[in-house]
Amino acid sequence: MKKTIIGTIVGGIILFMWQFLSWTALDLHRPAQDYTPKQDSILSYLSANLEKEGGYFLPTAPKGTSFEEMEKITNKSIGKPWATIQYHSSLEYNMGMNMGRALVVNLVLAWLLIWLLGQFNNNSFGKTLSASLAVGFIVYLNSAYTSHVWYHLFDIRAFLIDVIAMWGLTGIWLGWWLNRKA
Repeated sequence: MKKTIIGTIVGGIILFMWQFLSWTALDLHRPAQDYTPKQDSILSYLSANLEKEGGYFLPTAPKGTSFEEMEKITNKSIGKPWATIQYHSSLEYNMGMNMGRALVVNLVLAWLLIWLLGQFNNNSFGKTLSASLAVGFIVYLNSAYTSHVWYHLFDIRAFLIDVIAMWGLTGIWLGWWLNRKA
């Protein structure tokens, strides 16, 4: 039980700290959050023209449009600009709450990894590191990369670096901690 608790806490903190570094000090995700000096006019235009909060893909057709009509719109749009918009009518900023939630999620992720590792009959440092990286790649391929296939994320390399670094470091820690002779 002690190994699980300490492994979870340290593993969750490793995951959390890498995310913090990746998004702040290392600024790896900047390509997906770039600045435009026209931000005020763009936001003003969006708030005047979007009726509600939501995610928008431009160009697209209204819900219920026939497949044939969707295909015409798509073919007409090939080679032209397109955009995805995540529109919110009000910025809510609570860094403490957001960081607290992220830390809790990272602790749960570390615990789930430890639980998974506990299912192995003969665990080792190498198996722990490999399993940790495999979990990271499953998360990456199912979320960031799958989104990138359709929506071309500008920070896809940052997500890949995150997977290797955070799950690799967590795997190194857990590989040592869980497999050491007490």
